[in-house]
Amino acid sequence: MNFFLEKSPASGLLDKALDGQRLSAAEAAELYHTASLNDLGITANTLCERRNGKKATYIVNRYINYSNYCILSCQFCAFSKKKRDRDGFQLSIDDMVRKATEALEIGITELHIVGGLHPSLPFSYYLDMLKALKSLNPDLRLKCFTAIEIHHLAWLAKKTIPQLLAELQEAGLDSLTGGGAEIFNPEVRKKIAIGKESAEEYLDVHRTWHEMGGRSTCTMLFGHLETVGHRIEHLEMLRQLQDETGGFTGFIPLAYQPDNNLIPVKYPPTGSESLKTIAISRIMLDNFDHITAYWVGLGTSLAQVALNYGADDLHGTILEEKIFHMAGASSPQQQTEASMRKAIAEAGKIPVQRDTFYDPVRKKGALHAEPQMA
Repeated sequence: MNFFLEKSPASGLLDKALDGQRLSAAEAAELYHTASLNDLGITANTLCERRNGKKATYIVNRYINYSNYCILSCQFCAFSKKKRDRDGFQLSIDDMVRKATEALEIGITELHIVGGLHPSLPFSYYLDMLKALKSLNPDLRLKCFTAIEIHHLAWLAKKTIPQLLAELQEAGLDSLTGGGAEIFNPEVRKKIAIGKESAEEYLDVHRTWHEMGGRSTCTMLFGHLETVGHRIEHLEMLRQLQDETGGFTGFIPLAYQPDNNLIPVKYPPTGSESLKTIAISRIMLDNFDHITAYWVGLGTSLAQVALNYGADDLHGTILEEKIFHMAGASSPQQQTEASMRKAIAEAGKIPVQRDTFYDPVRKKGALHAEPQMA
């Protein structure tokens, strides 16, 4: 099916993608450099609608960062702090339960929980946190921890990765987050996240979780020191693992925020660059059902446009997001469910509330915390 009236050097590759054939990394890179933004958008949107129809999803969720104290000093990160820093913080489990209880009253279905690699919190803190939050309502999904946090907790608990994940799952962990992928290329990784886990270690955590029956998302941080080739390489590695396990529920490309860090990037990625990256992601990741336009990094207006460039999800209502805002994001700190539905409808899509696993939520009223005993 050919939508392209004027033949361009990229039209054969676009036709190949529309015919359901997989593009190689070299072909995806050629598309990025030679196809027009409009042609990429038409192709990506067509492929997206074949999978998901006109539906676009959102989740009613809350972010909780338990602490920003971290033993690492990733160059791109404006979130992590040392104990000597005035703007460092650490939440007690009671603090987190209070935040979760308040959020349950407004209908969240998911808590998204990540933090820094804390230098002194005991492993019992993390288990007790999961158990306390899950006890509020068994239907509340706990999407927690990046791959590097899993490595840190395994070291802390003196357990293997499979042992550690099994114990966290038993305590209430429902899904791993996809954060921390950054860019997989090792040379770029040294320049933006020295000391962080390697690409292979990131992928192995997710592989292990998937083999246990778990699901997770994955990410890519773009628009800093990487090249287009590095982005394509990153996508190919994610595609290979998805071929192997099928455990990724969705892919979330994250536009780099340039403020308050040590990477000398003067300008964040442009709107057209973000849309191209999302479209190429949809075209290349032929074994992923969902691509998210992360409105916190893109801004709501550009995220709406992205729903016609291959994305089918806006992520969530996201109360109290800290990581991107500490790096300079100027988007609001949260969205109401009504504003999410309005944004999706204005983009010409049908809004559908989803759960952690991208399945539609069947409305039965909001989740509520169980009454607490005095």
